[in-house]
Amino acid sequence: MARARFVNPIEGLVNGEVNFIRASWDRLSPLPGGKLVFSKLVGRAAPYTGTIGAVVEELRAGYSKVSLKDRPSVRNHLRSIHAIALLNLAELTGNIALAYTLPDDARFIVAGMSIDYVKKARGTILGECHLEPIQSSERAEYEVHVEMKDASGDVVARSILRTLVGPKTR
Repeated sequence: MARARFVNPIEGLVNGEVNFIRASWDRLSPLPGGKLVFSKLVGRAAPYTGTIGAVVEELRAGYSKVSLKDRPSVRNHLRSIHAIALLNLAELTGNIALAYTLPDDARFIVAGMSIDYVKKARGTILGECHLEPIQSSERAEYEVHVEMKDASGDVVARSILRTLVGPKTR
């Protein structure tokens, strides 16, 4: 007997006819608590990403800002934010900036990541990404740059996501 395959209901939305990230942000962000709801929704669509509890603060074509609160669950043994939590923040920040700009018929996947840790990350960290909006679903590779700063504005880390964009498969 064939075994039933679990289908994540979020997967259908992400791979649907419209740009799920853009449509969800545009609808939810103006509402009270909408940014938090959007952030939780992204965490459901990408469960590992949701483990750091980051909140999308701003999102528009070519730009994103995401905050990560310093708390025990994201700290290392030196009482600073763990390196992988920062990398996770970089991936989330860059991915939603890129995803928001994509045409409805495009999708993406990160093919590589690099990060430079500049100083210990303590307190709330803001990830920020600026990029040129993607105009086509034609297969191409892009570098997505993310910078992470502490409350005093000091850079704590810089990351580059090597991202492949292409058409959605039907």
